[in-house]
Amino acid sequence: MGLSASLSQRQSQSLVMTPQLMQSIQLLQMPYAELLAFIGAEVEKNPLLEMAGSETEDDDPAIQDEGREETAHLLLTETGDLSGDWYESENTGRLSSLEQGLDTNFSGHDAGEETGLRPASADLSESWKSQAAHGSGEGFEPDDFSTGPVSLHDHVTAQLPFVFQETRARKVAEAMTALLEETGYIDALAVKDLEEKLTLGPGEADAVLERLQMLDPPGVFARTLSECLAIQLKQKNRLDPMMALLLEHLDLLGKRDFQSLKRICRASEEDLLAMLAEIRKLNPKPGTGFGHGMAESVLSDVIVRPGSDGHWLVDLNPAAMPRVLINQTYHRTVSAKGPKAPEDQAFLSNCMQSANWLVRSLDQRARTILKVAEEIVRQQDAFLLHGVDHLRPLTLKAVADAIGVHESTVSRVTSSKYMETPRGVFELKYFFTVSIASVEGGDSHSAEAVRNRIRAMIAEESPASILSDDDIVDLLAKAGIQLARRTVAKYREAMNIASSVQRRREKQAQARLAIGRVG
Repeated sequence: MGLSASLSQRQSQSLVMTPQLMQSIQLLQMPYAELLAFIGAEVEKNPLLEMAGSETEDDDPAIQDEGREETAHLLLTETGDLSGDWYESENTGRLSSLEQGLDTNFSGHDAGEETGLRPASADLSESWKSQAAHGSGEGFEPDDFSTGPVSLHDHVTAQLPFVFQETRARKVAEAMTALLEETGYIDALAVKDLEEKLTLGPGEADAVLERLQMLDPPGVFARTLSECLAIQLKQKNRLDPMMALLLEHLDLLGKRDFQSLKRICRASEEDLLAMLAEIRKLNPKPGTGFGHGMAESVLSDVIVRPGSDGHWLVDLNPAAMPRVLINQTYHRTVSAKGPKAPEDQAFLSNCMQSANWLVRSLDQRARTILKVAEEIVRQQDAFLLHGVDHLRPLTLKAVADAIGVHESTVSRVTSSKYMETPRGVFELKYFFTVSIASVEGGDSHSAEAVRNRIRAMIAEESPASILSDDDIVDLLAKAGIQLARRTVAKYREAMNIASSVQRRREKQAQARLAIGRVG
């Protein structure tokens, strides 16, 4: 049978991800800082967009208000009841409060009587007087205007001229300082590589490193944990031979193997516990107290507070929801200037479409976050009232089904978003935990609540009755929680809690020491 060509029509449907739809999905997942950067880039390239509250001094307030009214009307006609929930309650209220807070009725300056402006010198003098009023009454202090936390590298570099007067040693010290890690340690292999690269003589690198280890903070430039602790103890004049032996066997100390340590260090139990208390006062990471760039603060996207009727009030945080406005006045002015080139007309049309899309996408993002947050609060009402022990198991699918969206949408909403509650600030993902079955078929338990229960059990145990993992399993079973022993061990290790053997050794030794001191 031969092959022949033919023409036929076929109808089919397919889901196409447009660029705007992809950007809408990305907007939903963006945290506040990333969202603010994205909006800033859009405002910069789109002349019809402006950030809410970003009016310049030479703009006409009447024209601005007219443009905003048209923007609100546009949003209302395209998105339904948007003006009631979004524009009037947020933008109009914020703008009115801003206008009330601005004082443009200045006097005492000739030029300012017409322009409504005051001389800059007056503003500066007022600011300094205000600054002095909050201080000691003697004016402002230069230290009040700090530039941020000092980094570990800068702190160490500032000390080098006082320790290294010779040029060659100071150059080697500067090269080693460049290798300093954020924790305050320096890699031993990196020091060896530097020694070969600079063709240093025998012992020259060790001599420079020994002097660097005298700098502040104590313990800096250590190559190992033992060396870091030894440097700090040496500066306190507490590095005796017994302590040095203890630092050489930190692995046994981590296992709470006090019997082996007493034999190796030739120390009594009291001496051993005293050395352990001394070590606990040291800083294993001396560089962590310094700044490592700009600290990232957490800005809550949702605020939950108790209402007067006993219910929870869930609101979006206005500070975490950037607002953009469409400058209808500018669009009308440009459109009224007569015939334009086709490319100019296309650019203006694209800018308007992009602006409308961004405003609608931000509104949809805010509404979706609020819906998810309200459902989380409804599901976790007991947690908000009574604490983590009452945290319910919750899945993304359960929230998605309750509010009528896809599970992936809830996942994007809860990514890097935070909720401020009377019990603290939590990431939205914190409220989604694994379900642990009940022994008698009752309500299931949240994994986070079970971990908190295990932590409380261990904190309340006495030296005479240390709980093993099997004991914890039995106690949980009596409370109606069905959990395997290996799961208990996994939870305990994740919370950095030692095993029952190690806890028994330490607590019994501490109890004997306390009894000896009383006697």
